[in-house]
Order: sequence, then C-alpha cells, then structure tokens
Amino acid sequence: MISSLPGVLFDGVAYGSLLFLISIGLSVTMGLMNFVNLAHGAFAMLGGYVAVVLMNRAGVPFLAALPLAFLGAAAAGWVLERTLYRRLYRASHLDQVLFSIGLTFMAMAGATWLFGPGQQPVVLPDFLIGQVRVGGVDLGAYRLFLIAVVIAITLALGWLVARTRFGAQVRAAVDHQQAARGLGIDVERVFSLTFALGSGLAGLGGGLGIDVLGLDPTFPLKYMVYFLLVVAVGGAGSIRGSLVAAIVLGVADVAGKYYVPEIGAFVIYAMMVLLLVAFPAGLYGRRA
Repeated sequence: MISSLPGVLFDGVAYGSLLFLISIGLSVTMGLMNFVNLAHGAFAMLGGYVAVVLMNRAGVPFLAALPLAFLGAAAAGWVLERTLYRRLYRASHLDQVLFSIGLTFMAMAGATWLFGPGQQPVVLPDFLIGQVRVGGVDLGAYRLFLIAVVIAITLALGWLVARTRFGAQVRAAVDHQQAARGLGIDVERVFSLTFALGSGLAGLGGGLGIDVLGLDPTFPLKYMVYFLLVVAVGGAGSIRGSLVAAIVLGVADVAGKYYVPEIGAFVIYAMMVLLLVAFPAGLYGRRA
C-alpha cells in the first residue's frame, strides 16, 4: 500500500489539475457575475468534440488541436454571454439553474445527434504515451504533460489577474460592480471577456481530458457535481482556492477509488463535507 502512494498522489494531482482547468471559469463566473451556470461542463464537452473532429477528421495534430479547442469554446461562450446569459444576470438563482440546465440538455442532445452516444476515440502523440521514470517511480507521460500545462496556465492567470489592466478591472468588478462602473470600467465588456476566457479554459480542459475523463454526450452531467465541488470548496471567484480544492479533491477521489474501491465514490463527498464544515465560505472565500 505504501509503495503505491507516490503513484496515487501523482495521479490524484494530475486529475485535480484537470478539474481545476475546467472549473476555474465556473468559479470566476460565479464569483464575478453571481451566476449559477450549470451548463459550464457543456463548454468543456464542446472543446473535447472540437479537438476530436480536428484530429480524427481533419488530421490536425493533437498539440495544434488544443488551442483550437480553446478558441472554439471561448467563441461559443462569448456569443452565448452576449445573447443569452446577460439577460439573466438579475434573475433569481432558480431561474439561472433552470436556464443553464436546459442549455446542458440541449447540448447533450445536439452532441448525441451529431456524434452518437458512444465514447470518442483519441490518439495521443507517441511522446505522450507510456511512462517516465522519475526518482524510481514510473509516472505517466501524459499526466506529467497535464500537470505542466496546468502549472503554466495557472502562472499565466496569476499574472493576468495581478499585473494587467484587465486583471485590475476584473478585481474591481468582483469587489464592487457599481463602484467599478463609477470609475469608468465597462463592466459588461469585462463580463463578456471573462466568460469567454472561462469557457475557453473549460474547452481546453475538455480537449486535454479526453484520454483521462473520456468524452461522450453525458459529459456535462457526469462531471457537473465535480466542477461544483471545486467551486464550493475553493470559494467562488478564487483562483488559488479553486486550485487547492481541485488538487485536494482529486487526490482524495483517486486515493479513495484505489484503496477502498467499494466506497471510493463516497470519499470525495466526505472530504467536501469536512472542508465545508471547517470553511463555510470556501478555503479562500470570495476573492479573484
């Protein structure tokens, strides 16, 4: 059992990194716009299908398909935010839930019609297949790649939020929307760009996660609870909180399913309950 611990921790961190990449847009959306978007997983699914179509039908290499998955999901997010989502920012949370769950089922029906109900195959590049020996432990090459990508994106997001004019506008809008408008900040534009960025990151996560999470039309519902767990435990609007929560929950989920497979699915929810009892507002509260 002890000998398997490094591998379990590594797989848990890789899984948690993927959850973070997909969930961070939902966290910022809920923290900035106070919008309960249960359709967030549909953008991840869209990114996955964009990557699959480009690779399997157009012959686009895997690494080239990933940024296109990001752009496809970001474009869809921008259009939907401008045309649909912004009309419900002042609606009740129940209306937002009903609206977004309706979008989710529409996306699932559309994916089933276009691609069928089965899992989508993906062929990874040779250098991402197999294992790499690090410190006497065999680690999956693709999972190492996942962790490296998420580290790079996390650093880029931190720089964007902390060091750029757009990041300052996002922080101002999170803290107080009316005051931000009084300072001349175009809050609606900030909303649109932030929503597009979050949707794009979800799409990128969907493309990266095909080999780990799988891809079929039930994806948005299958993983919806996991994305919400990351936001609830990390704190809506907190990048750092979402990262810590995703890693903790990812390790707990993988370890539970590995060591106690009979009740493995119970472990992550037990961890959620304990963390929310200890931190009712999330690990890092409502900060961007």
